[in-house]
Amino acid sequence: MSLSDGATAKTLSDRTTWAIREVLDGRRRGWRAILPFAGPAIVASVAYIDPGNFATNIQAGARYGYGLLWVVVLANGVAMLFQAMSAKLGIVTNRNLAELCRAHFPRPVVLAMWGVSEIAAMATDLAEFLGGAIGLSLLFGMPLLLGMVITALITYGILLLDRTGFRPLELVIGGLVGVIGICYVIELAVAPPDWGAAALGMVVPHLADRSAVLLSVGIVGATVMPHAIYLHSGLTQDRAPARNGRERRQLLRYSNREVVAALTMAGIVNAAMVMMAARAFHLGHSDIAEIQAAYHTLVPLFGAAAAGVFLVSLMASGISSSVVGTMAGQVIMQGFVGWRIPIWMRRLVTMIPAFVVVAAGFDATRSLVISQVVLSLVLPVPMIALLLLSRRRDVMGTMAAGRGMLALAVAATGATILLNACLLADTMGLPIPGLSG
Repeated sequence: MSLSDGATAKTLSDRTTWAIREVLDGRRRGWRAILPFAGPAIVASVAYIDPGNFATNIQAGARYGYGLLWVVVLANGVAMLFQAMSAKLGIVTNRNLAELCRAHFPRPVVLAMWGVSEIAAMATDLAEFLGGAIGLSLLFGMPLLLGMVITALITYGILLLDRTGFRPLELVIGGLVGVIGICYVIELAVAPPDWGAAALGMVVPHLADRSAVLLSVGIVGATVMPHAIYLHSGLTQDRAPARNGRERRQLLRYSNREVVAALTMAGIVNAAMVMMAARAFHLGHSDIAEIQAAYHTLVPLFGAAAAGVFLVSLMASGISSSVVGTMAGQVIMQGFVGWRIPIWMRRLVTMIPAFVVVAAGFDATRSLVISQVVLSLVLPVPMIALLLLSRRRDVMGTMAAGRGMLALAVAATGATILLNACLLADTMGLPIPGLSG
């Protein structure tokens, strides 16, 4: 098969690669030059609108109104920075972050990184899998365990699309992201927020009390995801490898544009979640802390249709993010230790904690929030690794990160570590300066 002519490309993925080559060679321009590059950042953006975001954002809006929107904005900015750096790593080196860690870091460090990354993958899947199951069980009135089984089957069916290349999977996930976005446009139309208070909440940092610390760390963990940082470098490394420096620069330009567009949409959806919860629950229902309770409260407040739209968005989020989480797990395992296991086995291993949580009778939404805190604690690992590798000329050549980019990345990593330190202090009952009890 040759990709010199689009007509000879046998699959949708082949035609996408051919179209990218057409752009790089200057034979395709205008809007037709943008579409072939859309995919990796959209897939990665699913990690930023997964069910963990629903859980933390609903609690944030219900308890603190618009007061924690600034955390959402900050986390989204950090996400853009690190996803762009991850994509650049894959484009420049044609290797993913986990593979480069194995090649350049001491083996004990690599094994430790793999261990904590696998823990993060399980915490991720707990949130994603439970979210899809909760949506199904509430919408169709089925037991949660049955919803989990159906979610697993749907997820596995979507993952099988990978056998025909990268493009069908990108299109399905992109469609699910579109569904989530449309659902929240409808929700904001049904329950319009106080736009002035929302704007103020986005730009004025404020933590009202110690509980806000735990929730803020959960928001960061739900928004900036360790597995997405690993995955994005893998999604860009083999789509259409650059043949020279000029093509690398072109690929990076299109990649950066896609990152900004995809994560801006994800940020808007996250902010919309908080604003919807603030509008619906903050006055009179500020104790709402569960997705199930949010659904049952929405029905009398705004009608069954609005509550149904909420559940549709939750199901789309759970299914798409569960698919992406499994993909990321494969990248992590294969990159760090060189193992590749069947998709069904990978899916089974990461599903087990979710089944254990439900079978043991733990509160599902509380488990979602705790899983996001675990992710936030693990998050500095890939952030630091990406920062170290991006600055090395023996890895990145002339495209090593400059001082400005490194300064931003160091500041973002430091802010994440600071939030985690506050969380640990809160957990241990130690005083946190500036916060009330």
